[in-house]
This record gives sequence, C-alpha cells and structure tokens, in this order.
Amino acid sequence: MNGGPWRIVRIADRPEFIPLVANWLWDAFWQPNGHRLEEVREILADADAEVGTPQSFVLLAGEVPCGTASFMSADLEIRNDIGPWLAGVYVVPEARGQGCAQRLVAAVEEAARQAGHESLFLYTNDAQGFYDRLGWYAIGEAVDNGRPVTIMRRDL
Repeated sequence: MNGGPWRIVRIADRPEFIPLVANWLWDAFWQPNGHRLEEVREILADADAEVGTPQSFVLLAGEVPCGTASFMSADLEIRNDIGPWLAGVYVVPEARGQGCAQRLVAAVEEAARQAGHESLFLYTNDAQGFYDRLGWYAIGEAVDNGRPVTIMRRDL
C-alpha cells in the first residue's frame, strides 16, 4: 500500500466499513478473549457520537480502508475508574510502517480535546515504545485476560 492520499473518516459516516473493521478488531483483539464477532459489530455500530464517546475512526488510503482506532469511555474493565480511552488501534499489515497508527492516534486525541478532556488513557501489551514516542507515559501495570498490560496516559 503506497499510502495517500490519507484521510480519516468516522465510522458513523461510513457504516459500510463496519463489517470489515469488526473483522480486523475481532481477529486482533476480541476473538482471542472469547468474544463473538457480533459484539464487535454492535460496538462499532453504536460508535456514533458527534462529540465525545463513543466514536470510531477509519483511515483510508484513497478509498481503501487500512486502519482504525476508537475513542471510548471505558476499555479496560479492571480500570473503570479512569477514562476516556484510546482503544482498538489497528493497521492492516500492508500499511504498517507508513505512519498510519500515528495518524489514527492523533485523530482520537483531537476527538478527546474537542470533547473537553484533558487526558486520555490506553492499555497495551506490546506497543509501549510506540506510544512513548508519541508523548504517552506509563501510569501502571495490570493483567487483562491473563496477560500483563501497561496502562498509559496522554495529557492533552
């Protein structure tokens, strides 16, 4: 995928992308934890806030969807005391290494700013270095479905 022109759309404005994006997220994050594909589709269909949560975004290279990220009020069940969250950052393998994830993270950060939030949270089990480079910092460790994760924060 040679990139560009890149643009980000809200999944609420392009619901035809829900099945594809749901498959990406289910394969990458949800199915290994025993969730049904239909649950992911429902979450994406409900991500229709004009401002605030929930919103899901799709990065397009021309008209080809190549990544997604979401702005959610909650994402890690054991930490419902904090939020909102950057969630479900996923880029298709052929588009990786082209700044796609960074574009998606920036879109969610901007959505959080527009909603009046001063900070945003995420959790990751393997991408802490990536988020460190974008200005996020670790605030703690947790265990999610039997695997260690790092909880991170970004001050907006």
